[in-house]
Amino acid sequence: MPLPKALEIGDRIPDFELQDQHGQWVKRKDFEGKPLVIFFYPKDHTPGCTAEACSFRDYEKEFQAAGAQVIGINDAEVSMHKSFVDKYDLKYPVLSDPGHVVRKSFGAPGLLFNTVANRITYVTNGSHKVAYIFKSLFRANDHVSESLDYVQNLVHDTH
Repeated sequence: MPLPKALEIGDRIPDFELQDQHGQWVKRKDFEGKPLVIFFYPKDHTPGCTAEACSFRDYEKEFQAAGAQVIGINDAEVSMHKSFVDKYDLKYPVLSDPGHVVRKSFGAPGLLFNTVANRITYVTNGSHKVAYIFKSLFRANDHVSESLDYVQNLVHDTH
């Protein structure tokens, strides 16, 4: 089954409701009026993904100062995310997306016949319209610097 059309700049991200590392339900609507930095990543506890997640952790205060909420998403179970979050002291929500339903709703490409998330980050404005997209499997840490640079310069447009 083909992916929905890939989100582009100016598109509103789809609604979603997923469980975080604590088993709590998190919805896009929970963050109305707040820019989001949503990063899809392949797998917990792997070198590139750990580096990316820890970089987002290391710059979380800067994202918060810019008014943005960081959210990590992949298909791992809640218990896997919990051990990942605990091991690396991540404070932002890491959401479980079984079957890649949310990733696919973004039209975000996958790897290995679309069974594994590719590394892609979406920055939205306060009304959750896509303002910036960065995709690079091998430049994990650049997702943080690119997103932070963009969100710090983002006009908090809510239209």
